[in-house]
Amino acid sequence: MLTEKLLDLKKDLLEYAALVETMVADCLQGLLQKDADRLQNILTQAEPQANCKEIEIDRKSTSLLAQYQPQAKDLRAILMMLGMNRDLERMGDHAVNIAQSALYLIEHPPVQPLFELPRLSAIVSGMLRDSINAFMQENSALAKLVCERDDEVDALRDQILRELIAYMSADTSTIERALHIIRMSGNMERIADLATNIGEEVVFITEGRVLKHHQGEK
Repeated sequence: MLTEKLLDLKKDLLEYAALVETMVADCLQGLLQKDADRLQNILTQAEPQANCKEIEIDRKSTSLLAQYQPQAKDLRAILMMLGMNRDLERMGDHAVNIAQSALYLIEHPPVQPLFELPRLSAIVSGMLRDSINAFMQENSALAKLVCERDDEVDALRDQILRELIAYMSADTSTIERALHIIRMSGNMERIADLATNIGEEVVFITEGRVLKHHQGEK
């Protein structure tokens, strides 16, 4: 019975992750295509759905802990899913922040180019997808690749920041728009950190090794 309920919980978590992944991808597509409806959908439809899924997964996980008092691998799996649930909720919040900035940007003259934002978004979306797949497959090798890509994300975020500082200095009329791009890149970097959290947990669960890629909060 517990095995079946754990599979059901994993299914819920996978659906939640797919929703968050779509939210993240739609942010950039909404910006590039100037699609206000897609961006508004993140705020009015996707976020409430994500909140409901987070609450339901938390309820089911807590119920399993109380009802079955699992031990060993089952206990670790439930605790990890609780942590992933929290990470996905925070990713959804960051996606909302990105969508809000994208809505501002499509209503104003474009800041060209968007620097490395599309590339950053693609890497972050891939990290999120791979971190969930690593958990579902108990694939520590894939999880390690997720963790390794976090350094690339940090470098891209820093590059965007440097280039936009120079851009704002050359044309002060772009400051507010540039700050929104910086906000978007910062939120994408935070999503990458959270995907890295999941990757590190997968390595710990499968290999018993602790990976520490960041000293600060994730």
